[in-house]
Amino acid sequence: MVLTFDQVGETLDEMAERFPQALFDGLNGGVSLLEDTVPDPEFPEGEMYILGEYCDDLLGRYINLYYGSFAALAEREDWDEQVWQEELRITLSHELTHHMEARGGLHSLDDRDAEELAAWREEYGLDCG
Repeated sequence: MVLTFDQVGETLDEMAERFPQALFDGLNGGVSLLEDTVPDPEFPEGEMYILGEYCDDLLGRYINLYYGSFAALAEREDWDEQVWQEELRITLSHELTHHMEARGGLHSLDDRDAEELAAWREEYGLDCG
């Protein structure tokens, strides 16, 4: 099942309200749901998508979540509503963790993400150099 953009937006709004407000401190650009589908260019087409990203740049600190990437995976993997909820919660939590670590000058999650991507590259036989 593929939820609509509006359904996902409403779900994320409700979900964000259940997170402690302190996690959003300093996130001056908030959390945005964008319609984009963002395939990871390092992987074969349709195999890997970027679901979200924490941004800390000239525009401030903000999180982008990519509806099109979620929808592409939902269609490919035949998600039900429970899987949608879980994937959205995991991704929002992940990006909020990046935000909290950045505020504290830490990078443990960045390191773990890099390790996981290296493992995926190896599994796909992609050049790791």
